[in-house]
Amino acid sequence: MKIEIYTTTTCWHCDRAKELLKRKNLKYEEIDVSNDHQLRMQMVERSNGRMTVPQIFLNDNYLSDSDGLYELERSGKLDSIIGPTKDEN
Repeated sequence: MKIEIYTTTTCWHCDRAKELLKRKNLKYEEIDVSNDHQLRMQMVERSNGRMTVPQIFLNDNYLSDSDGLYELERSGKLDSIIGPTKDEN
């Protein structure tokens, strides 16, 4: 399983999303777009125009932002999306 999260250094929504992933023992690649316009544009393109951070991808597919990630967790859908083995990296 491959999880990527686009972040900035001053984003508390990013910290919140990373904390949830850590609590679920999920490894992820953090892509800091704070000072890299090219990476930010890559994020916008991959997320169909979303310009805010964090933007989270699962196996190269757009998953959600921070609020959406927490909604998936609250509804119980996150576990079904990531599967029973929470750390396949």
